[in-house]
Amino acid sequence: MAPPLPDESGSSSADAVGADLHYRRALDQGRFLIQRCGACDRSVFYPRMVCPHCGSDRLDWFAPSGAATVYSTTVVRGRPQDGGDRNVALLDLAEGVRMMSRVDGIAPADVKIGMAVQARVLMSEDGGTVVFVPARTQALVAASSASASAQAGNGAAA
Repeated sequence: MAPPLPDESGSSSADAVGADLHYRRALDQGRFLIQRCGACDRSVFYPRMVCPHCGSDRLDWFAPSGAATVYSTTVVRGRPQDGGDRNVALLDLAEGVRMMSRVDGIAPADVKIGMAVQARVLMSEDGGTVVFVPARTQALVAASSASASAQAGNGAAA
């Protein structure tokens, strides 16, 4: 049985399972979590047991906003039969940490430095993975969902 994930207070069993395993278990449940230091109030990623900024072991888990900016990107060329080209990007999260991932939803060559993106957890048979989509795509999806809900509500009233 997997140890519990953080409760609303941010406390967790990370000490019992290790920070990396705790992070991966959360991803496998569709949750993207990073850490914040209770001593210096700075965000931390990649998961650790001790704050790299101040040395404190008071690290709490929280769900970041997911808002990020592309810091760097490259196109990795691949044969079409192997899935074709893909991008690898370094992304600066709004919370002040940098992570490596990819930007989905657009051609790899269209990913640009400075582009606003939004995190999402992509689930596969191998578990959860954090990927990013252009922020405008995320906004369009949200607006489309809201519009469809409003139209469904108007249709039900008629």
